[in-house]
Amino acid sequence: MSLDIHCEQLSDARWTELLPLIQQYQVVRLDDCGLTEGRCQDISSALRVNPSLTELSLRTNELGDAGVHLVLQGLQSPVCKIQKLSLQNCCLTEAGCGVLPGVLRSLSTLRELHLNDNPLGDAGLRLLCEGLLDPQCHLEKLQLEYCNLTAASCEPLATVLRAKPDFKELTVSNNDLQEAGIQTLCQGLKDSACQLEMLKLENCGVTAANCKALSAVVASKASLQELDLGCNKLGDEGIAELCPALLRASSRLRTLWLWECDITAEGCKDLCRVLKAKQSLKELSLAENQLGDEGARLLCESLLEPGCQLESLWVKTCGLTAACCPYFRSVLAQNKSLLELQISSNQLGDAGVQELCQGLSQPGAVLRVLWLGECNVTDSGCDTLATALLVNRSLRELDLSNNCVGDPGIQRLVESLRQPGCVLEQLVLYDIYWTEEMEEQLRTLEEHKPSLRVIS
Repeated sequence: MSLDIHCEQLSDARWTELLPLIQQYQVVRLDDCGLTEGRCQDISSALRVNPSLTELSLRTNELGDAGVHLVLQGLQSPVCKIQKLSLQNCCLTEAGCGVLPGVLRSLSTLRELHLNDNPLGDAGLRLLCEGLLDPQCHLEKLQLEYCNLTAASCEPLATVLRAKPDFKELTVSNNDLQEAGIQTLCQGLKDSACQLEMLKLENCGVTAANCKALSAVVASKASLQELDLGCNKLGDEGIAELCPALLRASSRLRTLWLWECDITAEGCKDLCRVLKAKQSLKELSLAENQLGDEGARLLCESLLEPGCQLESLWVKTCGLTAACCPYFRSVLAQNKSLLELQISSNQLGDAGVQELCQGLSQPGAVLRVLWLGECNVTDSGCDTLATALLVNRSLRELDLSNNCVGDPGIQRLVESLRQPGCVLEQLVLYDIYWTEEMEEQLRTLEEHKPSLRVIS
């Protein structure tokens, strides 16, 4: 049984109703519920007598160090068998981390811990690692995003990784680890016997100079399925260093996030070799890289190769124009694996959308999600899309947010969406403005077609 409450300010009466449930339920999530230290004594008492609890989430509540301490005391009850704990954004500071070694020692069933968005700092991280190193601690997944960590935290983390073969997932994104810290962390991962499955290092100060060490990690961890390196200055040089490891027969990477990494069409050449060779790769984000139309051409050629089984491609804000859309048209018409294309914030215009719609109108089209936000689409482009929606049998979600579309374009879409043969389930229209008459038509459409959601 699950108690799942989000974004609700809990009155005293409501709180009294919930306490017996906290004592019984297997999963308890009270995220962004205005909880403070004052409620934590009640939570602690309820947790002490709950033998069923396996997951507790108290995200985005101002518990503070004292409140977190009370919650952790409740979890240390002999009857508690907690496996997953989220204290993200709970105002836990360095000063409150002193209890962590003892807590982690006693919570031998805990496998997953989320501490994102808490200002632990390097000193707090050292205390956390002291607990993680205890033989009684068997944690497998750790999230430490936005925790005010620096390079000084990487040696304690590396020590934990070397000592704990059970480790599977590590998230340290959005911390100022810098080049030296990343080198230390990579060495720890390379030395570790752990079967790492996920590594998230977004916005950590990773550079091209780190890519040799990252490549060694990828080469040594055949278990790795997700690697997130977005918002780091890797450049084409770094990508060239990383790709040989991704091409190894042992690599089974499924998700690769490289958004805003200073990659150009030159870097796409190396990535395309990976796309053609690795059927395991399913998700690739190259958003906010200046790939240009040439980079798009290279990607599309790879997507047409039988060895490419990519399911999701993000090329948002990549400097693309209508000139690359004939390549995407071929992909949409012929590729049998690509299910999601995020191509927003590129200057495609109506001419580019017309090319995409030709691909979507082919009988073999399989794409399910298409993002075309802020692509200079006008009412004319909506007319083309409306025609494609009448014949396409795969597309379920379409995003046209932030385009210069008015009542005439929306009217054409509505006419197609009314048809029983149109299979679209979600139309996203943020920051598009229409008249009250059109608003009434959209409401009526949703009433008559319950399978469709219009989000604006």
